[in-house]
Amino acid sequence: MEKFTRSIKKEEVQREWVVFDATDMTFGRLITQVATLLRGKHKPYYTPHVDCGDYVVITNASKVKFNGNNKMTDKQYHRHSGYFGSVKSETLEKLLTTNPEKLYKLATRGMLPKTKLGKEMLKKLKVYQGAEHPHTAQVNSGK
Repeated sequence: MEKFTRSIKKEEVQREWVVFDATDMTFGRLITQVATLLRGKHKPYYTPHVDCGDYVVITNASKVKFNGNNKMTDKQYHRHSGYFGSVKSETLEKLLTTNPEKLYKLATRGMLPKTKLGKEMLKKLKVYQGAEHPHTAQVNSGK
């Protein structure tokens, strides 16, 4: 009698909506939980080549806490357009106050696959600076 592991198909995946309130949560630990949920590794039918993760909503994104003495002022995020002399840098503190969604997506992207599948997984992450979010219908109904 042969035993084998069954791979799940894209149509068979059951997605849920998970809401995190980031108030006083440690940033790195929150992001690892989010990446696990987006990837679907918490499910018993996890299949590496299928996007079987859940939708994740993060509220109060700017109220998260960071470990480290001077991380808010010392940590730099760089971007480059490709032209000479066009490197632009922002501190963690400025990025957290102006655009927390970008900060969360940058951190989560590093923990997901670097393929088309990883880009699809990242689209299921919704980040909001305040406590309000427009996904209450999905979260309450359990779609």
